[in-house]
Amino acid sequence: MSYSPKFLITNNILRSIGSIEAAKAIIESSPLIPSWERQFQKEAVARTIHYSTHIEGNPLNFTEVKKIISGQEEDVVARERDIQEIINYRKAMEYIDEMARKEKEEGKSYYIGVDLIKGIHKILSEKFLDSNRGGKYREHQATSRNSITKEITIVYPPADEIAAGVENFLDWLNSEEAQKNHPTLKSGIIHHELVRIHPFDDLNGRAARVTSTLSLYLDGYDIKNFFSLEEHFDSDAENYYNALKSIGEKDPDLTIWLEYFTEGLAIELHRVKDKVLKLSKDAKLKQAVGGQVYLSERQEIIVERIQNFGSVSNKDFEKMFPNVSDDTILRELTDLKKKGAIKKEGSTKAARYVLG
Repeated sequence: MSYSPKFLITNNILRSIGSIEAAKAIIESSPLIPSWERQFQKEAVARTIHYSTHIEGNPLNFTEVKKIISGQEEDVVARERDIQEIINYRKAMEYIDEMARKEKEEGKSYYIGVDLIKGIHKILSEKFLDSNRGGKYREHQATSRNSITKEITIVYPPADEIAAGVENFLDWLNSEEAQKNHPTLKSGIIHHELVRIHPFDDLNGRAARVTSTLSLYLDGYDIKNFFSLEEHFDSDAENYYNALKSIGEKDPDLTIWLEYFTEGLAIELHRVKDKVLKLSKDAKLKQAVGGQVYLSERQEIIVERIQNFGSVSNKDFEKMFPNVSDDTILRELTDLKKKGAIKKEGSTKAARYVLG
């Protein structure tokens, strides 16, 4: 039986997609100092990992998650299982980021197939599930229960229907019909269908969210890797699960879910857009670091300080770079002036540097 998603393109969906496109255009065209971009990306990855695992019960806080993904797990006092869950999610995010990078930079073409989905699940499962269950379809009936009444609320497809269900869905996903949908709709459909089929013993939600994010990346909607839709999901978990109620239906209508999904991405991208605009609001800084101008790490620190405090003077450099010689600082300043990023005001000891 072939798969075809059932949903309506409502005014709410159109409004959200329009908002997504507007925010995307601003984020991608607003120049930021490279160190700020890297910080944005690190924060987005940390938020994605924290909120995607938190929504399913991981007790670690955001600070602890940041330590773990930075390789400082020895500084976190927690269950080994909770720490491993974070490490695995970090590896899964690195995996899809590398796939998207290769597609963009090396021209390698990827499509979402069975092996890829199983591969993502295997990464998420390492040292977490039984060693032989990672990337393997479940072999038993799966259900969801009400956490309070223990009443069965969802009966997932039988185990013997999983392989065919996934293949039918992927046939649609990689078809010309699917490509006609906006990338955010396609991403939302992936999320919904993988949760609905529930192909694995555990970690189905995480596998669905990672695969959904990969789809956005492959369709050119990585948006500098600045966003985390998972934070929106976790901010009101009840609405998230309510929007996904249709997974329990035999012929689900995805309209309500896609309204929720696109609205969430629109909200997150506008949050990111506002932060990006705040950092890049100075027109002089835009001119200085926009385009192909390269700044060294020390130069980035100098320009960032000027952006924050309006100027920097000679007496500041000793605190900023305690182990760097005056001659080296002078070379950095001279190069920044040549690039038009800064200019010098005053002379000798009283001199100060401002944006050019």
